[in-house]
Amino acid sequence: MSVVVVTDSSASLPVELSDELGIVVVPLHVLVDGREVTDGDEIDYSSTTVTTSAPSPGELCAAYRRALSLSGSDGVVAVHLSRQLSATWEAGRQAIAELGADDRVRLVDSLSAGLGTGLAVLAAARQAREGGSLDRVFAAAESAAARGRAFIMVNRTEQLRRGGRLSTAAAFFGTELVTKPLLQLVDGRLELREKARTRSKAYAKLVAAAVDAAGAEGAAVAVQHLGAPEAAETIVTRLMELLPGIRELITAEFGPSLAVHLGAGAVGVLVVPGGCD
Repeated sequence: MSVVVVTDSSASLPVELSDELGIVVVPLHVLVDGREVTDGDEIDYSSTTVTTSAPSPGELCAAYRRALSLSGSDGVVAVHLSRQLSATWEAGRQAIAELGADDRVRLVDSLSAGLGTGLAVLAAARQAREGGSLDRVFAAAESAAARGRAFIMVNRTEQLRRGGRLSTAAAFFGTELVTKPLLQLVDGRLELREKARTRSKAYAKLVAAAVDAAGAEGAAVAVQHLGAPEAAETIVTRLMELLPGIRELITAEFGPSLAVHLGAGAVGVLVVPGGCD
């Protein structure tokens, strides 16, 4: 057997990749007009009220228990989105306490969200596939999370501020005077990095931030978007031109659990310098 890696659906990993690496994915809750849907279903955000919530400790307890069974005696590493953005990490801590499995289930705060979490999950799962011990798999996830950088362009910050993901002190960035705010994750907290007057300038700043973060030694890179496939494709092309040493590149849409807060047109670039091998 081998160590099993668990994450939540906000990690946005392609299903085929999760299946290939044996990653256990716990869905976040997405409610549309009070009705629960699957994180990943298509949602019309313009005509519905959409909210999200973390898995309960009981749900994570069940997932960790199943993962422990799959691992035999090798253990579990659970990598979740930033505890600054969601109650999922705290629910995971409670689940481990309920299981009495502190020595067999290791919990990692990815300090990120979306494919920022997903890249840390990949680092752990690849180490597990190579037969790495619980300590080594845990270290791989922690290392990728610590090295990771996330940059996101949104059209407005209102949804993030309303949901408590962005401080009200930064509210002026979301006014009509600022067309496109560029955000970044710092120690798991979502902060405003800079502003741009036009979409094209915002994309240029997004690419520049990612290139600077990637460094010269090669990096794993992910691009995510919400209803902006052409913008994502343009950014991917530009990153490939500017970062010839990219070790891997993943693209995906933001699922509902993140899209609710980011809003239509959001585009993000997630970078792990040194890669996730």
